[in-house]
Amino acid sequence: MRALTQRSGLEYCEKYPTPTPADGEAVVRVIQAGICATDLQLVQGYMGFQGVLGHEFVGIVGEAPHHPDLVGKRVVGEINAACRVCPVCQAGRLTHCPHRTTLGIDRRDGAFADYLALPVENLYPLPDEITNDQAVFTEPLAAACQILEQVSIHEADRVMVIGDGKLGLLCAQVLHRTGCRLTVLGRHPEKLQILAARGIHTSQDPASLSPGFDIVVEATGTADGFKLACEHVRPKGTIVLKSTYHGQTAVDMTSLVVHEITVVGSRCGPFPAAIALLRENAIDVESLIHKRFPIEQGTDAFEHAATKGVLKVLLEMT
Repeated sequence: MRALTQRSGLEYCEKYPTPTPADGEAVVRVIQAGICATDLQLVQGYMGFQGVLGHEFVGIVGEAPHHPDLVGKRVVGEINAACRVCPVCQAGRLTHCPHRTTLGIDRRDGAFADYLALPVENLYPLPDEITNDQAVFTEPLAAACQILEQVSIHEADRVMVIGDGKLGLLCAQVLHRTGCRLTVLGRHPEKLQILAARGIHTSQDPASLSPGFDIVVEATGTADGFKLACEHVRPKGTIVLKSTYHGQTAVDMTSLVVHEITVVGSRCGPFPAAIALLRENAIDVESLIHKRFPIEQGTDAFEHAATKGVLKVLLEMT
C-alpha cells in the first residue's frame, strides 16, 4: 500500500505492508487524514517514532473479524489503543494505559496510508450528516471538548484562549458555547476573523487585556504562551495546558504557589461529544482547511503544513 513514513527522514513509500488486524482489531481504508502540529514534531525527532505517521482520519472499515456489522461503515477512531486489562485500564483511565500504543505516534502505524488498524472499541461509525471534511477534525475537536470534562466553566467566568492555531480555534469555539466571557489572543488577523465571524471576542495585543481571567487555556505550546497565561490568570485561577511543549520550559514555580494557581494538563478527549457537535454543524471546521494534497505528494504537504500561518493541510488517499 501507499504510505508516508518516518524513518531516517520523511519518505513516501509505494509498497508498504498492508496491516493485518490483531485479535479484536479492524482494518480501515483511509479516505483522508489531517496533518497536525504533533506530526510536524514527530518528523523532527519527537518520541523517536518510526513508521507510518498520522492520527487524524476518516475512513471505511474494510475488514473486521468477528464484527461483520462494521464492514463498510464510515468511521473515525480514538488514537490510543489500550490493553484494557491492567489496573489503570480497569480504573477507567484508558488513555493513560502504560501498555498502550498510539496511532501514528507510538509503536502503531498511523493514518497517512491506504490502510490502518485499530481496535474495534476505538472506532465510531459516523452519521451521514457529517462530511468527510468535518469528520477528519473529530480527534482534535474531541481534544478541545476535553477541557469541559476537566474544568467547570460558567457564564460569569472570564476565559482566555492563547493561540490562534488549529487547536486554539477549536478550543475557542467549544468554550464559546458555554456562554462564558471569552477572549482569544492571537497573532494572525485572518485566523482570528474565523472566530470574530462567530461572535467571539479576539485580540492581538496582550497589553490591552486586563489580567484577572478565571481560566486561561494555553494552546501555543510555547514558553511565551505559558508566560502570558501566568500573567493573565487571576489568583486561585486555572491554567489549562492544551498543547505539548517541545523541549524544556522554564517555569516560575514560586509564582504558581504564591498565587495558588491550578495547572491542568489536557489532551485526548471524548469522541461522542465531538461527533455530536459536528452533526449539529455547531463548530466551523471547514474554514480551517488550507490545502489538500494526494498522498503521493506527502512530503510537499508536510513542507506546506510547516509554513508559518498555515492551518489544516489534508492528505487524500482516494
